[in-house]
Amino acid sequence: MNMEEGSFPSDGEVQQSAVASDGKQRGGWITFPFIIATIAGLTLASGGWMFNFIVFMIEEFNVKGIDAGQIWNVVNGCTAMFPVLGAIVADSFLGNFSVILISSVFSLLGLILLILCSTIDSLRPPPCDPNGPTSCIAPSTLQLSILYLAITLATIGVGGTRFTLGTMGADQFDNRKHQWSFFNWSIFASYTSVVISTTAIIYVEDSVSWGWGFGIGVVANVVGLVVFVVGSRFYRHLKPKGSPFADLARVVVAALRKRNVAVSSKSEDYYCRSGGERANAVVATVPSGTFKFLNRAALKTEGDIKLDGSIAKVWRLCTLQQVEDLKTLIRLSPLWSTGILLSIPLAVQTSLATLQAITMDRHLGPHFKIPPGSMLVFLPVSTCLTIIFVDRFFFPMWQKVTGRFPPPLQRIGIGHMLCALSMAVSAVVESNRLKEAHNIGANSIVPMSALWLIPQLALAGMGEAFHFPGNISLFYQVLN
Repeated sequence: MNMEEGSFPSDGEVQQSAVASDGKQRGGWITFPFIIATIAGLTLASGGWMFNFIVFMIEEFNVKGIDAGQIWNVVNGCTAMFPVLGAIVADSFLGNFSVILISSVFSLLGLILLILCSTIDSLRPPPCDPNGPTSCIAPSTLQLSILYLAITLATIGVGGTRFTLGTMGADQFDNRKHQWSFFNWSIFASYTSVVISTTAIIYVEDSVSWGWGFGIGVVANVVGLVVFVVGSRFYRHLKPKGSPFADLARVVVAALRKRNVAVSSKSEDYYCRSGGERANAVVATVPSGTFKFLNRAALKTEGDIKLDGSIAKVWRLCTLQQVEDLKTLIRLSPLWSTGILLSIPLAVQTSLATLQAITMDRHLGPHFKIPPGSMLVFLPVSTCLTIIFVDRFFFPMWQKVTGRFPPPLQRIGIGHMLCALSMAVSAVVESNRLKEAHNIGANSIVPMSALWLIPQLALAGMGEAFHFPGNISLFYQVLN
């Protein structure tokens, strides 16, 4: 974390807090320990079941490895998409605090159901007998229904808190440097918690019992939830602004309805919002030259404005800022779509690495065997170490040589290259593993060390250290 880019403020740089209706100041650095502790607790709770879910399905529910991997990919996809829904609900209807609170409860309920599935014999099929005459018994419909309900609740919990907590934390600050300091620390806290969950909690699940492992997750979830609620009196609560999609739709409709109106080059011909924005917000007053067709949505015509200056017909006239917001989203859509492609190799790495580790030699010495789910720890460890290296050495060196800080797009590009390289290494390792597997036959441990998986996971983590903060930096700069 770069202390020059933003660290805890000194006495002369105390973050100005918002004043609530009760006269108390809200926001600022006093909220930091509560939100960071919540991030750490909820990440510990989710990491304990997510990163060992494939092994849980195979060992406890007699699911084939390939089927378990496919189910996990669905879960992983949902945890990537649900934050979008959580953000929409938070921004449009309930606010960040309510979404985080409700999602944390969902996560807790899901973990409790997972404990029941792992400790009550009737909620899972009998274990396979490798020496028995019969094959493994598949789980019943009721058993799978309870398991899927648990996963659904836990996944909703992850989706509703994963990025909403970061947004709420940044909302506590007006100073951009303090916001970036919070982002740095929140990413570090999140990945540190992932490291703990993929080592300590997964080791408990594999070596002690699944019930105890999930129980640790429940405790972490409860602690995170309690700390979050205790800090509520210090938070700055921003009111929901309504659905952003309605504003975007109004721009398109208004532009179409005025398609025959000539576009003006004079700024006074366009409707600009005069209030209701945050103090540090930049409000558009001049239309940009791109996508000029959309400028018609903010063009003032007869009957569009009331006597008090407000909009008479919201589906015929929009603010210039709403028009520029839609243009910004259109310009960002190519980058956003490449981000989707960037998440595909990460999903493949995390699911395939666990399946590979199950079939490989995981011994470290004669007495210790690495749990297959713990192999994923090398990804967040690599990310944390790379973030520290980049922040303390790479970026200052870049700035000294070029005279400027590396822009977000260059950081994202470096991340793309590292992710592509990690997939190339993964292909080589998997090719060699398959050759060894064909030589010894099915259902046997491949005489190949699972440590060969480290390079591909480390490269994937290094790529994420570049592109993830880079994407956050770019989107937050453009959209705020």
